[in-house]
Amino acid sequence: MDTHKTDLTEGDLHGAVVRLSDCIQLMQADLVHANPTPENLSHPVSDVLMYDPFDEWTSVHDRIILAVGLTCGSVDFDQLMHRASNSDAAAVVVKAHGTPMEQLRSAAVRHSLAVLVAPDNVDWTRLVTLARASVMGAAADSVSGVRLGDLYAFANAAASITNGAASIVDPLGRVLGYSTLPGQPVDELRRVTTLSLQEIQPPAFDTDFKTVYASSGAVLVPAIDDEMARLALAVRAGGELLGSIWIIDPGEDKREAALNALGRMAPLAGLHMLHARSASDFGERRNGDLIRTLMDDTAHAAFAAAQLGLDAAHGLAVAAFSIVRPETGSLESVRDIQRLLHLVTTVCNIQFNTSHSALIDSVVYALLPCDGTAPRAVHRRVVQEIGAYAHTISSYPLIAAVGGIAPRLEDLPESRSEALQTLQYLLRRQAETPGSGSGGVQSPAAGLFEDYRIPLNLLKIGAFIAENGLSDVDDITRIQAHDAEQQTGYLDTLRAYLASNGSISTMAERLHVHNNTVRYRVARLAKDFDLDLDDPQKRLWLWLRLTTMDLAPRATPTAPRSGPASALA
Repeated sequence: MDTHKTDLTEGDLHGAVVRLSDCIQLMQADLVHANPTPENLSHPVSDVLMYDPFDEWTSVHDRIILAVGLTCGSVDFDQLMHRASNSDAAAVVVKAHGTPMEQLRSAAVRHSLAVLVAPDNVDWTRLVTLARASVMGAAADSVSGVRLGDLYAFANAAASITNGAASIVDPLGRVLGYSTLPGQPVDELRRVTTLSLQEIQPPAFDTDFKTVYASSGAVLVPAIDDEMARLALAVRAGGELLGSIWIIDPGEDKREAALNALGRMAPLAGLHMLHARSASDFGERRNGDLIRTLMDDTAHAAFAAAQLGLDAAHGLAVAAFSIVRPETGSLESVRDIQRLLHLVTTVCNIQFNTSHSALIDSVVYALLPCDGTAPRAVHRRVVQEIGAYAHTISSYPLIAAVGGIAPRLEDLPESRSEALQTLQYLLRRQAETPGSGSGGVQSPAAGLFEDYRIPLNLLKIGAFIAENGLSDVDDITRIQAHDAEQQTGYLDTLRAYLASNGSISTMAERLHVHNNTVRYRVARLAKDFDLDLDDPQKRLWLWLRLTTMDLAPRATPTAPRSGPASALA
């Protein structure tokens, strides 16, 4: 590939066919398509027009029309839709301003015209700039030797020009693309990093990366031990570091020409990397917004599912994933959660031939299909497989949970709630396990909601008890306060009594004491706190209180209250 291939001439633009779908992808403006069909998505686009009903009507053939100041249902909007349809416009962009999506969809279908809904707070000037840039960008994509943002193809082009295997790395050390031309020598470091898509040492702590970042042009990085020498170039745009390109040294006779060629690639590399990052950021953000809509906004769930191309005929289940780290705001934690998103997406793609996953509020979510005769067995296998690979992305343990099956889109919020409840329960259990903060010593925890239905339901009962003040003055509170004040063990005695169903011998074995000691302690417990342990309702309440208290997150002991002064012997 030569650098001039991305430079457009007038003839190039006239020969390029730009489709509406390409423009939507490149605009990166959170547009919602009200009525996506293969026909309107493939409609050619030639230009963008900001529409004003007071202006003289001009040709809108194959144009994207921005309906500035118009609202669906108004006379001016209806007139615009009619004229745009008759003139074969590519699409109309409008702000909803509270108009239901179904009404917008109905207007679009009635006029057989693509309608794109922009966020109410978007700036029209910015939007028209994005739209026009998208038309040019889509045209450039269709005529250039390498599609803008295709970093693997760009790496192959760079490797061809410089005669050395190429890798493109972002500032976090992620390998964004690498060449695959046959016959070019590579070393073990190149093999490892391309397999893991990650540099062994983070760039922030690597002296070679620091040297490259400090240089204004392409530089030679000398060989160390068994590694080959490399040519490297820092890629920037507007002063922002986008990453770097690394070329295996083609040899002394070709080195100077390769360094010059690599240096000339800097502007083009920046264009490709910016485009790739923007497309990735937009795709992730768009995917996240649609998945959030599915789980939070039942009124628009059907529309979000259509935008995602989601097949919910057999139901869906929400899976939630998180990594247990002592801190969440560091660069390493951000890297780990992004790599987790990539892992979840990859495994789901392999299992289901599709993936609907997103990072929302530091939790990675995935929508799991429920096809086949045993979908829960498949769900369990998927989260266990993700857990098995977790050590490749972080030294900290992974937690994974799957909510119940949602037979309808409207039931997805409940599945998400169940997934989060299970996730939080597993997180608490992991945090309370010795060694949880040392990193790498714990196994991943993964399960389905039904695996933990009983403790989760008991937690809800415990929350109800606390919220309604039912535990303020009951027996457990009094016993707990006395134990804290007098350093006694009444609560442990009661816990053992209930867990043993009142069996003295079982209690003695559990507490490692003589049967007579158990009888004495139970008698003192019943007498000092006036407990009728023969009353089944009393035993049920005491057991319920102790169980929900033990399941709840660890809390500061209750402040001492007045109670019996005697202690256990």
